[in-house]
Amino acid sequence: VQLQASGGGLVQAGGSLRLSCVASRSISSMGWYRQAPGKQREVVAQITSAGTTTYADSVKGRFTISRDNAKPTVYLQMNSLKAEDTAVYYCRAPYYGMVVWGKGTQVTVSS
Repeated sequence: VQLQASGGGLVQAGGSLRLSCVASRSISSMGWYRQAPGKQREVVAQITSAGTTTYADSVKGRFTISRDNAKPTVYLQMNSLKAEDTAVYYCRAPYYGMVVWGKGTQVTVSS
C-alpha cells in the first residue's frame, strides 16, 4: 500500500489547514505524526477502522482526525494553529505486519 499526504502550507497563527492522506488500498487504522526541526517524530492523532480517535494533548480541541473509507482517505483538520505546530506532517498506517509511511507535507505557522 502507498500513502500520499498533501495539504500542507504556510499559514498565520490562528489559521487553519486540512491535511489529506490518500491510501492506494483499504486500510484499517491510521495516524498522523509530525517532526519539527531538531525534535523527534511524535504522534499527533490516530483513528481506528471503527472511527475511534485519539489525540496528543498538545492538539486536543484544535485538531480533528477523520476518515472516508470509500476513498480511502484520512484527514487532519487543524484549527487555531500555533507556531509550535510547525513541522513536517506524515501519515502512517499498519498494513499486514508492516508500517507504511507517506511522504511528509510541510506545515509552517507564522507568528
